[in-house]
Amino acid sequence: MYIAGSTAIAVSSCSSKQETQSKPNVVFILADDLGWGDLSCYGQEKFSTPNINALARNGMRFTQCYSGTTVSAPSRSCLVTGTHSGHTAIRGNMEIDPEGQFPLPEGSSTIFHDMQNVGYVTGAFGKWGLGYIGTSGDPNQQGIDDFFGFNCQLLAHSYYPDHLWENANRIELEDNVEEIPYGQGTYAPDLIHKKAIEFLDNAVSEGKPFFMFYPTTIPHAELIVPEDSIIQSFRGRYPEKPYNGIDSGPSFRHGGYCSQAYPHAAFAAMITRLDNYVGDIVQHLKDLGVYENTIIIFSSDNGPHKEGGADPDFFDSNGPWRGYKRDVYEGGIRVPMIVSWAGHVKPGTETDFMCSFWDLMPTFRELTGSGDTNGMDGISILPLLEGRKGQKEHDYLYFEFQEMDGRQAVREGPWKLVHMAIRSDNPRYELYNLDNDPGETTDVAAQNPDVLAHLQAIMVEAHVPNPNFPILKGE
Repeated sequence: MYIAGSTAIAVSSCSSKQETQSKPNVVFILADDLGWGDLSCYGQEKFSTPNINALARNGMRFTQCYSGTTVSAPSRSCLVTGTHSGHTAIRGNMEIDPEGQFPLPEGSSTIFHDMQNVGYVTGAFGKWGLGYIGTSGDPNQQGIDDFFGFNCQLLAHSYYPDHLWENANRIELEDNVEEIPYGQGTYAPDLIHKKAIEFLDNAVSEGKPFFMFYPTTIPHAELIVPEDSIIQSFRGRYPEKPYNGIDSGPSFRHGGYCSQAYPHAAFAAMITRLDNYVGDIVQHLKDLGVYENTIIIFSSDNGPHKEGGADPDFFDSNGPWRGYKRDVYEGGIRVPMIVSWAGHVKPGTETDFMCSFWDLMPTFRELTGSGDTNGMDGISILPLLEGRKGQKEHDYLYFEFQEMDGRQAVREGPWKLVHMAIRSDNPRYELYNLDNDPGETTDVAAQNPDVLAHLQAIMVEAHVPNPNFPILKGE
């Protein structure tokens, strides 16, 4: 596994440059389909995540954080544009030829643009999924100075792909070819991690504040890690049911999931590898002398998946919540979030403050002075992080999902309204009181007609039609 060695840059030189910098650096690590219960600091007992646990001990652990929505591309669109899923430009995982997803439109305002405007160098390392190279959604068109990784989230299903992208340059991975057995070439997350560490080195050597977005593909199916001590330590620990996947043909390395004889062991090893990446990043920030001036955020883009041999029930990946990826029940949209910021966020704190991905952009705007927050879907949570008074709260949170006949959800206080099978002949509403029923087991719509009507009205108001991604009948 790649672990960054000592940097070639003189730490004393880096530190002196960063000491004159008033703006804090930001490292945002976004896991892919990591469930609430997949971290030991959120209850995982079958394996441990010590480095992520350390982030929680040194910062704030959120218990009511929600992703943008329940699948990848629209959730990330909410995150990077500060809009909820009834307003955001990307509402679904729509594939576009030759590779990639429906692009963010020209003129989009993103977190990365904001950061560039106030002097930050910006980088993204991992999975993009918001527009193919050369389109309006190209990372370099959306405020990212340096991109390395998967442009297309479908191709990101493979951990041994035949190519990655470095900005507009296609990087051929010459050892990930048919002649070399699958799993013996270049493991993409290791290479991406190496590039992210190099970005940190370069930014610090230039004395610039940096925003590093690290949207790793782990632990999205497929389930595979290099044959090293991590996977070996987990084999034999769990009962296993081999997964028969796609190991040849047109979908191999292009969206299909490989076979895995030890899916439970592979899943645990993958998250352990991610945990090691996190520890490596934190240590590297310390070695560079910039840890004290860096905000580190860790979260996941949606709830846990069930593809490729993954077994979220065995690992209790969704914790106490009902549902998985693609559900608008809590298990599909409630995600772990940890924020660590030395000297600002009180160590070892926990908050049940209700927030979502669209709160990050206004938070960064207040933090850096890169723009006002008026009229945004999100609210700045900077007062909460810094322990100050005056933290605003949401009136409600709104979510929608385009597939499976369309789904919507509204969260207001203890109430959660779910609208299912919207485009079918039998749409239905379900109402839950999460204070009394956090597992969403008992529909109380019939007993609370006024609450039902109120939340239905919010759904109508919050959903702005998008002709590219229809969710309601007649759109």
